[in-house]
Amino acid sequence: NTSNMAVLQLSFEEKYQALVDRDATYEGIFFAAVKTTGIFCLPTCPARKPKPENVEFFESVKEALDLGYRPCLRCKPLAATTELPSWWAPIQQRLQDLPSEKVKDYHLREMQINPAQVRRWFKKHHGLTFQAYQRSMRLNRAFGTLRDGGKVSDAAFATGYESLSGFHEAFKNKLGFPPSSVVEERDVIVVKRLLTPLGPMLAGATTEGICLLEFADRRMLETQISRLRKYFKLPLMPGTNNLLDELAKELQDYFEGNLRTFKVPLQHPGTDFQKTVWKELREVPYGSTISYLTLARKIGRIKAVRAVANANGDNRMALLIPCHRIIGADGQLRGYGGGVWRKEWLIRHERGG
Repeated sequence: NTSNMAVLQLSFEEKYQALVDRDATYEGIFFAAVKTTGIFCLPTCPARKPKPENVEFFESVKEALDLGYRPCLRCKPLAATTELPSWWAPIQQRLQDLPSEKVKDYHLREMQINPAQVRRWFKKHHGLTFQAYQRSMRLNRAFGTLRDGGKVSDAAFATGYESLSGFHEAFKNKLGFPPSSVVEERDVIVVKRLLTPLGPMLAGATTEGICLLEFADRRMLETQISRLRKYFKLPLMPGTNNLLDELAKELQDYFEGNLRTFKVPLQHPGTDFQKTVWKELREVPYGSTISYLTLARKIGRIKAVRAVANANGDNRMALLIPCHRIIGADGQLRGYGGGVWRKEWLIRHERGG
């Protein structure tokens, strides 16, 4: 797991010093838990710093919660996971203003940004290097130019490639087909990480609808991505599109308690049985829960409770198709792909708790 390795490369001493310094560049890289209080915090928490022997570090909210730590009421680590590091805004602005430029380490230093922190953050949140991220974004823009009828040469030079052969090779390696074959009907699955109070989620969309929304630490994520490739026969490419932008806004409204029904269009291929289950899942009202048995009864398959549970587990649209609202017949929370702790949080959130 690349994100795990990125965190493990940080020594205890470096993380503890960042905690003492309240260094904002480590936001999203780790969480600090205090053994004597049972509380976990952001690196920038204003609370008095504990002794080193009383601290342990985690790379995710989930890990801290799983070991019984409570979120700090002062720095609010659950809410702060939706925030990007302070150094990201100037980088993003530069990438927008100079789309053909390759932002290198010396550019970052000129902007008074530590390249090592940028590398770690991108490994943690995107699973690739900052340079690979830039390369993917440039190819994404090139694909859009070609889809809009632009020339291959225009797409290549506008995205910083100095030779057509280099652009052709990079484009084909990334997308699996040459730039000259791009036509209006061709599509890709654009993927983007979206930060939420419950940790990062990976979202994917074609031009027709959202086809993926999973918590980034879900064990089945790679399997779900593999299934998407098989279903759509399309390459995946980091970037964004109008549907992902719309989804990001709806997710923000949902977590702020201002949205109960998602409106963004979905593309959710599956078997006829799975589609029936998923359709019924979308009918479960906000703030309510039903059992697997009740769901099976609603679709007229009373003896197919286990198959209903399996279809529930195969849902790759967390929140959008609200499988978190399904509980055991005894009222107990059963397994959830994003973790039972998230399921509990979501149910409590929707009930106003």
